Amino acid sequence: MRVVSLVPSLTEAVAVSAPGLLVGATDWCTHPVGLDVERVGGTKNPDVERVVALAPDLVVANEEENRPADLAALTAAGLDVLVTEVRSLPQAFTELERVLVAGCGLARPRWLDAAERAWAEVRPGPKRRAIVPIWRRPWMVLGHDTFAGDLLARLGVYNVYADHTERYPRIGVDELNAAGADLIVLPDEPYRFTPDDGPEAFPALPAALVDGRHLTWYGPSLAEAPAVLGAALGRQS
Repeated sequence: MRVVSLVPSLTEAVAVSAPGLLVGATDWCTHPVGLDVERVGGTKNPDVERVVALAPDLVVANEEENRPADLAALTAAGLDVLVTEVRSLPQAFTELERVLVAGCGLARPRWLDAAERAWAEVRPGPKRRAIVPIWRRPWMVLGHDTFAGDLLARLGVYNVYADHTERYPRIGVDELNAAGADLIVLPDEPYRFTPDDGPEAFPALPAALVDGRHLTWYGPSLAEAPAVLGAALGRQS
């Protein structure tokens, strides 16, 4: 079978579960490290002709990561496109099994079982209210109905903007600082927040710098995400 993945999370999931199955992935697909496949452009601007030329049996995509027009063009070219939707942890587990077992014809991978066990054993710490920026210039934060927000809630960290009408609202830094949060959570993707770029904008709040892959990716990293995120959230400064 030949598979092209247009989603970094799913690229890692397929490549770890069945090395050699993938023939194409986006430029943003950085895991597993050293993945040697044809690169087909970005998640938002894939080279449709290049994907078609690879003659995949299946293209895996996501309704948030990829544009409907690109997915429609691939479908119109005769390709089988499996589009996932992942806005919560249970949905991630369901969609990963759909991609790997139903879509790719694989046996259910052990890492998926390990990930479900790891999250089933999570016991959230004291409840804290957090703001979770994903971009600056302009500032954008997690809003309602997001996978990352669901993961944080399971760890006892609740998103201040979880009830916002938008999923990724743009909110000025003054308003963010006045929102009544206990904590600022700063991932290193999609914007690369660092100790010197981000925390200084929220001088009254402790900052937790977290690995974006463990917060936003749904794949093999889910098995270690509770421990990695829990440690980062527990040592905020």
